[in-house]
Amino acid sequence: MTRPSLPDTFLWGVATSGHQTEGDNDASDTWFLEHTTPSLFRESSGPACRSHQLWETDLDLAAGLGLNAFRFSVEWARVEPERGVVSAEALDHYERVVDGCLERGLAPVVTFSHFTAPHWFAAAGSWTAADAPDRFAAQCDRVMARFGDRIAYAVTLNEPNLEQLLQAGAKLPPEAEALKNRMLAAAAQAAQCRVYASANVIPAHRQDEFQAAFTRAHRAARAAIKGRRGDVPVGVSIAIADEVAVPGGEERRDAKRAAVYDHWLREARDDDFIGVQNYERIVHGPDGEVVVDGELNGMGTVIAPGSLAGAVRYAHQVSGVPVLVTEHGIQTADDAQRAAFVPAAVRELVAEAGTGTPVLGYCHWTLLDNFEWIFGYGAQLGLYEVDRATFRRHPKPSAKAYADVVRGHRGALTAPR
Repeated sequence: MTRPSLPDTFLWGVATSGHQTEGDNDASDTWFLEHTTPSLFRESSGPACRSHQLWETDLDLAAGLGLNAFRFSVEWARVEPERGVVSAEALDHYERVVDGCLERGLAPVVTFSHFTAPHWFAAAGSWTAADAPDRFAAQCDRVMARFGDRIAYAVTLNEPNLEQLLQAGAKLPPEAEALKNRMLAAAAQAAQCRVYASANVIPAHRQDEFQAAFTRAHRAARAAIKGRRGDVPVGVSIAIADEVAVPGGEERRDAKRAAVYDHWLREARDDDFIGVQNYERIVHGPDGEVVVDGELNGMGTVIAPGSLAGAVRYAHQVSGVPVLVTEHGIQTADDAQRAAFVPAAVRELVAEAGTGTPVLGYCHWTLLDNFEWIFGYGAQLGLYEVDRATFRRHPKPSAKAYADVVRGHRGALTAPR
């Protein structure tokens, strides 16, 4: 039996984000909220994985897995730490990262906003401010002016629908929503502003307002990026579970899709691709979500390797554009689960591509065990463990498992080190 073929241009990568790995992102809104009392964040990001200093090490690890793509974010808070003050040093740094990717045969997949924004932006109305689209477009323009000629893909926003997905699935208890509101109120008082807001801690009553704001920002960013380089593929990445239904659950499934995904999938019809970020499958019955027997991941849902292919299929069906898997992985402290899960999921994805669904690439989340937002360092999704004292990176068995998958499709490669 022959293996389904993928185009030579298919991207095999890992996904990272600046705030979660770089460390000491102290001009950002998230850093401010981590240090607010009370705070929904379990702990501070602090030095994270020290990737701001160790970025060459991280690129070497990715290249050592035989990959040909590396997704990372440019931290707006580093580039413009104060309103109107642009850091040439920060732009120099990210230019070195782009060039470092290219030197190692890694296509740079750049995210222009991975949840975090400058503190001054959050205190001035955040994404719902009247001038927010122009401010974000200006940031995208300066990044593109510096090294946009060398990037492979541009992701404007990371998971602008995440809060809707969490709330639709009741992933956070009511007390967490109450704490979120108290934290944001305390942050507003500390920042001496009327309202303080950040992209991945949005109160339930502001979801529609932020969806409209993110849409304006995405369109402005796309125009700015294309204005500098019309041929670069631009898209938005969304969080999307594989929503399936048993008989009688179709109406609930479709309502969930309409509430959480369909706005962005329709918006993507004007983009070059849709970024899919999948971690689980949700099964709907006539009376609600159905509990399925099986081994659970750290999110409390059954491990379902086929969930990625299902999410990709639906995303393409609605959007009509090619799919780039910008994130996929499994939250678990048991790396044996990850080592088995990733190859199985990729097999299903490749089979889906074989049916004609256009899939541009696959980026595993994530390279390193990092700072997972409100959950701190307790949630583990990396291929490499990070010693929290020395910051040395240690490969897990799943690193080799992923490298073996890539080798099977790309040919010989260097073993993970």
